[in-house]
Amino acid sequence: MVDAFAYVPAVVLLPFFSFLVALGAGKYLPKGGAFGGIAATAGSFLLSLWIATAVAGGRAYNETLYTWAAGDQFELTFGALIDPLSALMLVIVTLVALLVHVFSLGYMNDEGETGLPRYYAGLGLFTASMLGFVVADNLLMAFMFFELVGLCSYLLIGFHFREPGPPSAAKKAFLVTRFGDYFFLVGVVAVFATFGTAAFAGEGSFPALAEAALAGSGDVWTPGGLELQTWLTVVGLLVLGGVVGKSAQFPLHTWLPDAMEGPTPVSALIHAATMVAAGVYLVARMYGFYVLTPTTLAVIAFIGGFTALFAATMGVVKDELKQVLAYSTISQYGYMMLALGAGGYVAAVFHLTTHAFFKALLFLGAGSVIIAMHHNEDMWDMGGLKAKMPVTYYTFLAGSLALAGIFPFAGFWSKDEILYEALVHGLNEPLLLGGYLMGLLAVPVTAFYTFRMVFLTFHGEPRSATARDPEPVRWNVKGPLSVLGTLAVVTGFINMVPVQKVLGLEGIDYLHRWLDNEWGGIEGLSSHHYADLGPYSSGYIAGGEVPTVLVGAAVSLGLALAGLGLAWRLYNVASPTEHTAKLGGIKDVLYNNYYLDELQVWIAYRTEDVAGGADTFDQGIIDGVVNGVSSVSLLGGSRVRRIQTGLVTQYAAMLTLGLIALLVLLGVNGGWFL
Repeated sequence: MVDAFAYVPAVVLLPFFSFLVALGAGKYLPKGGAFGGIAATAGSFLLSLWIATAVAGGRAYNETLYTWAAGDQFELTFGALIDPLSALMLVIVTLVALLVHVFSLGYMNDEGETGLPRYYAGLGLFTASMLGFVVADNLLMAFMFFELVGLCSYLLIGFHFREPGPPSAAKKAFLVTRFGDYFFLVGVVAVFATFGTAAFAGEGSFPALAEAALAGSGDVWTPGGLELQTWLTVVGLLVLGGVVGKSAQFPLHTWLPDAMEGPTPVSALIHAATMVAAGVYLVARMYGFYVLTPTTLAVIAFIGGFTALFAATMGVVKDELKQVLAYSTISQYGYMMLALGAGGYVAAVFHLTTHAFFKALLFLGAGSVIIAMHHNEDMWDMGGLKAKMPVTYYTFLAGSLALAGIFPFAGFWSKDEILYEALVHGLNEPLLLGGYLMGLLAVPVTAFYTFRMVFLTFHGEPRSATARDPEPVRWNVKGPLSVLGTLAVVTGFINMVPVQKVLGLEGIDYLHRWLDNEWGGIEGLSSHHYADLGPYSSGYIAGGEVPTVLVGAAVSLGLALAGLGLAWRLYNVASPTEHTAKLGGIKDVLYNNYYLDELQVWIAYRTEDVAGGADTFDQGIIDGVVNGVSSVSLLGGSRVRRIQTGLVTQYAAMLTLGLIALLVLLGVNGGWFL
């Protein structure tokens, strides 16, 4: 019988082969190599589904595929780890990548775009890099694919490199995320130094060794006699630096809005299933380690809650369609970080799943609108598109309802579970409680900016000639929108824990059961321990929870409806006006992103000043001393060299004069002349 796990490498290699084909022969192929990319991602998707069925049967795969360096202390290997988490993520990444490839046929090819082989090569490498990251069985391998994901984002964001904006945005994305990745790299070294391994799962994995050391049944290295708990917290925070950069969390979020300079299908892939998702997935992958450091979890929760609210406020005043969605992504990944920090491992993975579908839908829907508007992204030039683009409108509306957390769309279920986790675990932890309150305040703001976007784009009267006569879109645009629109409606039903708790039903918390792998149980593979972090995480019903579930869901839904209602009142009119102008100076602050870009530039210049001073000290003092010693040596050598003429008569004269001088010296000292 053929084993599904034997094809795990093929899931990664198929998109990589499409990258090679598009790069080498794309200019000779139809549509610039698009069909090769579609076939490759479709193959990876089908294989991922097959692998997921094997995991559903209670099986797992944790194998070393290649050892590329070995020493006395540790080995550096490539391997694959397939468990419920990675199997789910494989399906998400391959499905979204497939739909993005299909959508690109309508977005890129129909516009007479040049450089299409380079575009499809980039998509293939991007997909392969993320899939390699997902299946990585150790932290170093994950770091390497993490960096490949960053490289691909740089290449695709800057795809239109002849224009001034995209290259600048690509460099910004690369540099800002590299700053976080520096800490990640130091964290990888720290993990190897501490545990001698970077394996994610198994009895010899670093989470298992850390747990044993804290229990007193193991011994690991710590620097300078530092307390073990403190050192584990430091290591966790170092790796978190890379997470904050890739998942665009405060303060390293500034690259993501600029990344909208890339083609819209690339934005969908970055925001929904690859680069931004990579950070949250890494924390989930390492959760068995993070649950051992409560301080790190509290920091994660607070950063997530703050980012959720902070980014949402900026989305309120944006005029461009993709800019609103960019700040929405930052905010939604903040919710996922809040869940992880609050002990809501399953809640975070749930929102990662639902968000992948409704955010890909919203970006591709925005791409459909941009096609119709001849690549004009300003919402104030739109309006009235509802009747002209019904498929785009209704699918976009489904994604918007999911994003706003309106019952019964997907985002309602996952966001509500996150807020519940943060509340029940934050009652005894101030940082968690602060994260919960900020996450709750972000709910009406999210609903407001989401439906401000919907009403300005699709409702009212057309506000430009292009909006009155938009360009029609083709099947390869409508098809992916229809698939994702359906998923935005139904995905929430994979984890109806509130319904289970309120009605006392069993067996409808499918995602909890999937991640617990109740269909067979994977023993000794992972050590997430999320079941011990609270009754909601475990999926079991406990006394006294029902009122909390009902009140929490009612408050969250009520706030979302309030935000939607305010947007309806202000912007669902024939000729809307910009009511945010009434905010005065606050609008300027929000529109300019709290001037954090300017702050980062100022810090960069101050760093340059410090570096210049250090360079002056180095050249004047350090190099000055070294160069002075060498100058004396060179001067002495040049003077001595002058007597090395090669003439025998001069050497004989020098020997004679030297002998006479020596005799005179001895005579003076010996008293010969007295």
